[in-house]
Amino acid sequence: MNKDFVSEITDINKDFPQWYTDVVLKTEMVDYGPVKGTMVIRPYGYAIWENIQHYLDAEFKKQGVQNAYFPMFIPESFLKREAEHVEGFAPEVAVVTFAGGQELAEKLIVRPTSETIIGEMFSKWIKSYRDLPYKINQWCNVVRWEKTTRPFLRTSEFLWQEGHTVQASIEDANKDALTMLDVYSNCLKNLLAIPTLTGKKTENEKFAGAVATYSMEAIMKDGKCLQAGTTHNLGQNFAKASNIKFLNQNEKLEYAYTSSWGVSTRLIGALVMVHGDERGLRLPPKVAPIQVVLIPIASKKEGVLEKCNEVKTLLENHGIRVKLDDSNNTPGWKFNEYEMRGVPLRLEIGPRDIENGLATAVRRDTHEKLQLNLNNLPNEVEKTLNLIQNNMYKQAEINLKNSIVETDNFDEMVNEINSGKVALTYHCGNSNCETEIKNKTTIKTRVIIADDNKHTCIYCGKPSKYKLYFGKQY
Repeated sequence: MNKDFVSEITDINKDFPQWYTDVVLKTEMVDYGPVKGTMVIRPYGYAIWENIQHYLDAEFKKQGVQNAYFPMFIPESFLKREAEHVEGFAPEVAVVTFAGGQELAEKLIVRPTSETIIGEMFSKWIKSYRDLPYKINQWCNVVRWEKTTRPFLRTSEFLWQEGHTVQASIEDANKDALTMLDVYSNCLKNLLAIPTLTGKKTENEKFAGAVATYSMEAIMKDGKCLQAGTTHNLGQNFAKASNIKFLNQNEKLEYAYTSSWGVSTRLIGALVMVHGDERGLRLPPKVAPIQVVLIPIASKKEGVLEKCNEVKTLLENHGIRVKLDDSNNTPGWKFNEYEMRGVPLRLEIGPRDIENGLATAVRRDTHEKLQLNLNNLPNEVEKTLNLIQNNMYKQAEINLKNSIVETDNFDEMVNEINSGKVALTYHCGNSNCETEIKNKTTIKTRVIIADDNKHTCIYCGKPSKYKLYFGKQY
């Protein structure tokens, strides 16, 4: 590795958060927007988001979900209908008070999420049990005025999808929430090569206005958690606030049950923090914008560029995302550039390779050098990309397992978490006890994985209610 080339990237082992910021900027995934706390997603970063969109959109449609779009401006009165909801989002909302040259009669909220405005429309569209279930999703932006921001992980405006369903029973609404949690965790596993911890949030940590919130937590390389996606059983709370009623099979009018669920461009941040290394990005092939980069060696010699173009066409016809870098930069510069950008596989083709009927391949995940047969190159490349994808998941899975420690001692838990671990332990379920832990240590509950009444709370010593994870978060 050329140390000088990555000198602008902070040492991953010395300052992990700064390493992250350096990497997402240096690899041209993102840049800072002119308004504090906003980001501009550059083409390389947006291509990753597009690949996530394509995967999830297909999975949503398998569940009978249709795409729609709703306005970004929400009347303030809508938000106030659901008391818990408005209280939960009050510190983060951006408010429009002046437009069209005059002060508005009613303030407008720039959507932090869309339960209230979508509920308003559901109340118009849903009349009978025959209209149910009703399942929609929108791909959009939302605004949450964050005090502390970091590109992708926490910004004042970000891209996401938010799904909303209406059901005739709370059981079906809860089933929707759990089904979408599985869709999300499978996306992270199969596309992003990221294992997750999944479970229910505590009452303190659930979505404002929800009956129950479920979450998937990814573990970053420094042991901190990232809430990568959430789903919510909203019960009848938003239905009552928005007057979503339907005639049931007994011809009686009743309130419907709703759910909502979403993931955002935060997933790109998770991708960087789970897989990256001292050289920069490492991208799993299935989500990488460029799966293979072709580097001509001695490109001015006869037949080299022609062969590279021929290989590029062959790989593209096989469905592989490939880039041929025939620029005037040196091969060494190109090697470092595409390593930093996390391209999964590098192919080097020069006169000797052509003579031997081989291409030299270098894996980004292991730095292993291979010789691939030019006559069967598309199949060999596809096989190698699959090996890289699987290996990256296994590496991340090992890191997750090594990050978890089981303990029933509070001081040990705090020490382990402060040293980069996630603790699996027991808690009484009391909100005040949970708040005391957070205020005392900045450590928060992550997800409940099981009910438990056979142990004692790690903090107060009272009988336990849950087995759950504690950790620090981004």
